[in-house]
Amino acid sequence: MRIRPATTWWCLAIAAVALLAAAPVRAAEEPIEIFDAHLHYNWEPTPYYQLDEVLALFKTHRVTGILATSRPNTGTHALMDAKAEGLWVVPFIRPYRVRPDIQTWFNDPTIFDLVQDEFKRGYYRGIGEFHLSGKAAATEWVKKAVDFAVANDLYLHAHADDEAVEILMRHNGRAKIIWAHTGFSLAPSRVASMLATYPQLWGELSYRGGITGVGGELTPEWRAMFEKYPDRFLLGSDTWISERWASYGAIMAGYRGWLKQLPPAVAKQIAHGNAKRLFAANENSPR
Repeated sequence: MRIRPATTWWCLAIAAVALLAAAPVRAAEEPIEIFDAHLHYNWEPTPYYQLDEVLALFKTHRVTGILATSRPNTGTHALMDAKAEGLWVVPFIRPYRVRPDIQTWFNDPTIFDLVQDEFKRGYYRGIGEFHLSGKAAATEWVKKAVDFAVANDLYLHAHADDEAVEILMRHNGRAKIIWAHTGFSLAPSRVASMLATYPQLWGELSYRGGITGVGGELTPEWRAMFEKYPDRFLLGSDTWISERWASYGAIMAGYRGWLKQLPPAVAKQIAHGNAKRLFAANENSPR
């Protein structure tokens, strides 16, 4: 066997190092981008973080899009007006002026006036997040809101139990509903049944229980549902209180922990692809 001179081996080693240094960083080494489909930038009376701090938080955690709402809608206006580079803002009309409106909006005609007035800004893509439980959804003013959404091609972001979701769908069969929290602890079999029954229902997963078990592993039920309905789920932070803003990075890391257990194509759909598809007509989307 012929022995190569030491200088030859040294030259080969240098060449190998040079090739590695020149190789581009693989996209897989970056954390998967996330569209946050449940974000509140509330102003009561001032936000927890200043606008520049919020925008920096999104950039730090590679959140490239947000479904933006606030109570009142002042915070959403600020996020839209910022026109932040690399951030896609999809604004929804929050039908609340102050927190007590949560308990009464569905019977309050002045809230429907608020929705119509806000819509005149010309950039909204939906109404919500709003809260409904059971037959509280079966009021005249809720139906008016649903019909208004359908007439103007708006999504509804409903924090609701399954009964209320079904009532919303009965109000108008063309309604498009993003189901905040996807029923919280509702049985996965019931969630799957709702998705099968209503093709224009999407589950948003903030606060959703049971997705992972011991050690952060995906449960078999949720893995199967994500793989069966990869186009029907969205992620969200639900920054409704200061503590959610303070733990924003941990919330995003938690999502990435179980997303990486899914097939890459499914993970991308849930992380950001579904939102991009649903809201593609938004003129504020990144080019």
